[in-house]
Amino acid sequence: MIILEKRPQPSQFWSYGAPIVAVILTMIFGAALFATLGKPPIEALSKIFWEPLFGEFNFFYLPQLLIKGAPLVAIALGLSLGFKAGIWNIGAEGQYIIGALCGAAVGLALYPMEARWLVLPAMLIAGAFGGFAWAMIPGILRVKFNTNEILVSLMLVYVAEQLLAAMALGALKNPEGMGFPGSRNLSQYASASSWIDQGNGMHWGVVIALIAVIFAYILFTRHILGFQIKLAGQAPRAAAFSGVNPARLVLFCLGTSGALAGIAGLTEVSGPAGVVSIDFNVGYGFTAIIVAFLGRLHPVGILMAGTLMALTYIGGDVAQSSLGLPKAAIQVFQGTLLFSLLGVDVLTNYRVRMKRGAVA
Repeated sequence: MIILEKRPQPSQFWSYGAPIVAVILTMIFGAALFATLGKPPIEALSKIFWEPLFGEFNFFYLPQLLIKGAPLVAIALGLSLGFKAGIWNIGAEGQYIIGALCGAAVGLALYPMEARWLVLPAMLIAGAFGGFAWAMIPGILRVKFNTNEILVSLMLVYVAEQLLAAMALGALKNPEGMGFPGSRNLSQYASASSWIDQGNGMHWGVVIALIAVIFAYILFTRHILGFQIKLAGQAPRAAAFSGVNPARLVLFCLGTSGALAGIAGLTEVSGPAGVVSIDFNVGYGFTAIIVAFLGRLHPVGILMAGTLMALTYIGGDVAQSSLGLPKAAIQVFQGTLLFSLLGVDVLTNYRVRMKRGAVA
């Protein structure tokens, strides 16, 4: 009989090795999935992982790594604050949408003002505040009424999606759009555009994500608040005895997470996406959960995991167009990464033992 035996101390080897093993298992599962669908598995994996980096058209795909990776890294960094403290914000997708709506609303209200030094910063502040305010709903409800932030933040995603549809069809609709849903194209409105160098995939969201990585690293390694966050997650009673205020920690972690998600949404809508449309959101808020755990909730790990996940997005598109792989298969492939990681992660705290059954 196979049993799991709890380790006296978490395994350092599996703590760092689990993400690598999870990626290998995902590739094996992906190969089996693609073969089942009648596609050449090795060629499909090559299209996903090799083609964007070293293929003939890598000059086109490499900038896409920045575009796809930046929002994932920014959102995952915010989520990691809460996850480390045992605060489970699953609604980053909603905060991402509301941040985009608030920032875009400010930009469209100031249209066609040409003062870039004013419009874009105002949009960034509005985007951050929008995400922050949306995250404060589950935060305040948890602090005041002890509600479950997982359920509340998740349900708010669906509310945000309905607001997005209402804004795209109503208040933010382009008055010169001949009745079609969607706002003006913010990426073509110079004062509101987040692009720095569109040809190389560089926009303000990339810069902010990199700055956030540095700040998060300093917070976790040099600041007392980072220590309190980790202590609250690992030993809540010890954290309480040491003077950590749980309510403030909940509001700080959720608020910061929401603000980063809001900024990611704003820089996306004023750059790569361009317009507020019904289908503006593409699931970055949910995918960032995979990125956070794959990166072991560490800022540098999240940066690497965000790049890997962006690679699967781009490579998945390449595989879809060249091999005819269905989009759902690529999404299953990406989701398997989190499933594999959670499965392998068991070995961090448990070891597998063989035990003989008792003789009757």
